[in-house]
Amino acid sequence: MTPSTESSHAGLGGQDAQLAFARRMDRIDGLAHYRRQFVGTDGVGDATPNPFAYLDGNSLGRPSLASVARITEFLTHDWGTRLIRGWDEQWMDLPLKIGDDLGRAALGAGPGQVFVGDSTTVLLYKLARAAVDYRRIDTEPVRTEIVLDTDNFPTDRYLLEGIAAERGLTLRWIHADPASGVTVDQVRQAVGPQTALVLLSHVAYRSGFLADMRTITELVHTAGGLVLWDLSHSVGSVPVELDLCDVDLAVGCSYKYLNGGPGAPAFGYVRRDLQDVLTQPIQGWMGTKDVFTMGPGYVPADGIRRFMSGTPAIVGMLAMQDTIAMIEEAGIEQVRAKSVALTEFALSLVDTWLVPLGVRVTSPREHTHRGGHVTINHPAMRQVTKTLWEHDVIPDFRGPDALRIGLSPLSTSFVETFEGVAAIRDVLRGVLLGQSGLADGAEAGRSTPAGL
Repeated sequence: MTPSTESSHAGLGGQDAQLAFARRMDRIDGLAHYRRQFVGTDGVGDATPNPFAYLDGNSLGRPSLASVARITEFLTHDWGTRLIRGWDEQWMDLPLKIGDDLGRAALGAGPGQVFVGDSTTVLLYKLARAAVDYRRIDTEPVRTEIVLDTDNFPTDRYLLEGIAAERGLTLRWIHADPASGVTVDQVRQAVGPQTALVLLSHVAYRSGFLADMRTITELVHTAGGLVLWDLSHSVGSVPVELDLCDVDLAVGCSYKYLNGGPGAPAFGYVRRDLQDVLTQPIQGWMGTKDVFTMGPGYVPADGIRRFMSGTPAIVGMLAMQDTIAMIEEAGIEQVRAKSVALTEFALSLVDTWLVPLGVRVTSPREHTHRGGHVTINHPAMRQVTKTLWEHDVIPDFRGPDALRIGLSPLSTSFVETFEGVAAIRDVLRGVLLGQSGLADGAEAGRSTPAGL
């Protein structure tokens, strides 16, 4: 549902109609009650001033009230009174329990295939190295190529450059259009008899482009390679069907739509039939068959535990449990439906208010090809973002000129989206007036968005 063309015209009447639409959408939103369960949304449980509009849930999600209580209880009771006994009582298996919960709620993954532990970077390294070693050394020495794209997140690219250098492999680059992402045809042309591994992001971090996981995975398998999906910008916002798509490997972070908190550990997925044939390269004591034997040599555990390495970051994985529970309760399809509605509304506001000011939309227009965020570009966006942050309107900037509007379905309202885009409009308008000489540039750059 989007505002009618008649009610979307610029000017005060158009703005009133857009605001009325946002309020109506919030009233009929079946997920609206989840918003009140997060710190800093309606003032509940938060003694500090709330951000006027938080548009960066795709970078760092809000904490939930339940997580505040959970972490407090952990500090005062689980850790505070149980102390070292906590490992025997629950902590040792927590990375696998949370992994199963996440797989069931948001990943379309059966039990025993998902674990939590290490950062996204470390997990990407472990699974990518394990994959290329298995394909090239253990099975087919001719498979000397890793396929990746030029617009993937820097860590993904840097890691594969390092692995290629370590293992004497060649990188085969897909030159992705930042506005459209990696297409099926590009993958078809890139893979072949020499392909060992393909690493792609399910949702592109820059544009929000949603890749065709099922078809691309089939293409890679037909070519004889393995595929590793980065789910960092899709988990918790976009339905993922790892088992149905026959995905080999996947990794994703937990501090975006899963609200795990700054630096919360990532999760890894290894398809069941690959678990006992892949050798992960970071052999730590938590991945051994008997953790407390402390034997002279490394003997890997059976199943998914063998992909763990060091002592799990228990405190860091507490908060994500509450959002995972919300997603399971609401249903990931309903979460996705609201995500689509939010991004469609944001795009209608951008088209009405910002495109006439010279803004370009560089996210896919079709919601079937778009994840949970919208990217807009303008040469003034660095200055616009700085001013917005000073006034507690928080989008995300990506150089050289991109502003990302990240809308987290469980914690973002339609009115908040309206207010945020309206603030972007007001600040951009002020900057442009300053540049034109019609207003003092310094003052224009610091102009306060209307309503703040």
